[in-house]
Formats: sequence, C-alpha cells, structure tokens
Amino acid sequence: MPSTAASLPPTPDTAAPTAVMERPHASPDGLFDDHAMIRRVHRERAVVLHGPRALLLQASHPLAFAGFWGTTAAKEPEKAYPRLQRTAEAMATAVFGSEEAAETMGRRIRAVHGKVRGTLPHAAGPWPAGTEWRADDPELLLWILAALVDSALVVFERFVRPLRPEERDAFWRDYRRVGELFGLRQEDMPQTITQFDAYVAEMLASDRIEVMPEARAAGRRIVLSPPVPLPFRPALELANEVTASLLPPKVRKGFGLRWDPARDLAVSAVGTWSRLLLRPVLPTALAWTPHGRPAPLA
Repeated sequence: MPSTAASLPPTPDTAAPTAVMERPHASPDGLFDDHAMIRRVHRERAVVLHGPRALLLQASHPLAFAGFWGTTAAKEPEKAYPRLQRTAEAMATAVFGSEEAAETMGRRIRAVHGKVRGTLPHAAGPWPAGTEWRADDPELLLWILAALVDSALVVFERFVRPLRPEERDAFWRDYRRVGELFGLRQEDMPQTITQFDAYVAEMLASDRIEVMPEARAAGRRIVLSPPVPLPFRPALELANEVTASLLPPKVRKGFGLRWDPARDLAVSAVGTWSRLLLRPVLPTALAWTPHGRPAPLA
C-alpha cells in the first residue's frame, strides 16, 4: 500500500495519527474484496515504489502544488512527513480497511477539503497570479487521484507483471469508488481506463502541467532527499533512479532529474528480472504487504 501516497489536504497538527486499520490484514467487509484489482495491485510490496512518482506528478500541477503542497510541505518541511504518513493511512483504510472505517475516513477528508483554499502567488501555466484555488475543486482532486492510479499501474507492470486491458479497467473502476470517498462525483471522473489514459496524456501535453521553481525545490528536498539513516542511503538512491526512470519526460525534466539511455537500460533490466525471475518465486509472505494479506478464515 502506498507509503507516501497523494498529498491530501493536511489535518490539523494537533490531531494524532490513527492506526492504518483495525486489523493487520485486509478487512473481509471492506469497500473491496480480496479479488478486487485495487487490492491485488496494492498488496504487492513493489508497488510502494509508486509513491515518489505520484507525489512528483501531483506537484507538477501548479494549483495542486499550491493547494496540497504549498500550504504544508513547502513552507514547513519538517511537518511534511507526518502529514504524508496520515495520507498513506487514509489510502490504506480506503483500500484494505472495513467499509465503516473507509466511510468515516472519507467524511473526515471531505470536511478538511472544504476548509482549505487560497490564491496562486504568481502566474503559472494558464493561470495568472491571484488565481483562487480550493482543495475540493474536482480538477485538482482528479489530478491527485490520477497521479496515484497512473503511478501504481506503471510500477506494477514494470516490476510485477503486465495487466490485461480488462484488469486495468477494473483497477480504475475501483479507484473511482475511492475518488468518491475524497469528494469526486462519478461524472467528474473518466468512465473507462481508455478515457483515463487519454486524460493523463492530455494533461501532460498541456500547459496545465508545469513544475514551478518552488515545486521543484520542495519535490527534490522532501521526496528525493528525505532524512534516512546512512545505511539506507544506497536504497534511497536506487529508488530515486527508479522514480526518474518512470516519470514522464516533461515532469522529469521539470524536477531537474538527469537521465540517459544507460540508466534507462539498467532500470529496465531490473524490471525484467523482477517480473520474470524474482516475483514468480517470491512467497506471498515477502511479496505482499501485511495489510494486503487476506483475513484468516473463521
């Protein structure tokens, strides 16, 4: 499950983070069952690699950055990680928690959305300085959600296995239910995975995606250079190489990430090794997250 999932509007700093779920396994009475594609994708440990890509995609939208990053992480970096952790907990609850817990979490998030708003400090993309934004704007919510979905699909297919068209469509269908929890209506979202792919491609080709200087600084500092113990630095560097490889070229360039054919070949080789050699023999105890494991039979 995403460990650094989308930057949903912050909860008050005085609110103590709650447990991800009531039980350490996937709830049998959740919004989704264990056969749902959203659980089948997010139970894979490898899919945690989609988090940094999703965050950088979100921050590449100027209004989304102002609303979901600029009010929190960019101004108070030391508070970014607890807030991102709370977001990850919300996503884990939506996917693996009970229906009651998911609905409760959704109401809380929607209430926060309704209170977070502001103005763009300077011109960016098609928006002039002073443009008003609000966290419950369907356009911003959809981009936040789309960054999660697209990143999870890219990582799963690179490191776990290819998905059939009907599986990709089922995955997006599940995520539309998650979108409702966070305040989107069904008519606010693409209806099929084909329409979803077209939406993402259109956004990336448009001037609505532009990495602002403050977004670049915040993304590089918070996403790519988190405070990790020295022994874990090599793993962080490897994760950053994967993130750079999987980002769309426009976004990768916007964040100033270097890339070349040799690095691309190396990451592709790791993906092939993972899909063909590692994942087929890896026991589920290692391959799946604890929350992704089915509940024990009564």
